[in-house]
Amino acid sequence: DLFGSRAQGTHAAPTHFAYTASNLSLTMASPADKRKIVKKRMKKFPRFQADRFKRMNPAWRKPRGIDGRVRRRFKGSTLMPSIGYGSDKKTRFRLKNGFYKFLVRSPADLEMLLMHNEKYAVEIAHNIGAKKRKEIVERADQLRLYVTNRFARLRAEENE
Repeated sequence: DLFGSRAQGTHAAPTHFAYTASNLSLTMASPADKRKIVKKRMKKFPRFQADRFKRMNPAWRKPRGIDGRVRRRFKGSTLMPSIGYGSDKKTRFRLKNGFYKFLVRSPADLEMLLMHNEKYAVEIAHNIGAKKRKEIVERADQLRLYVTNRFARLRAEENE
């Protein structure tokens, strides 16, 4: 059943991923720095009372009212972001797989990462067409670089 595993308290492995990093590890590099990434808070900080009004953007804005209970940090009210929630300097900006993201717009950009395939993962820019994407992915495989969005804009007849 749908929630059966949750009811017993056991967590089943997610089955909705067709390919994982472990499947690609034969050809891809793994990050050299295996340090565990610790997030002090995973939830976003919602703007105070943004759930009440549709016209209000939920992105954080500091409350500045004279009587505001959030600004005065009353118990039980919305938490405000502060510098203490910041990530460890050594793991900041890391992806979940341990790499840093590097945006690539042409196959020539990959040459910068020639010696850094254990630190940076390639992300192909959103406005790159299918033909150039194919070139970038092929060159990244030669350099043993991990490509985060390697399966984007792949036509069915090309990967057979």
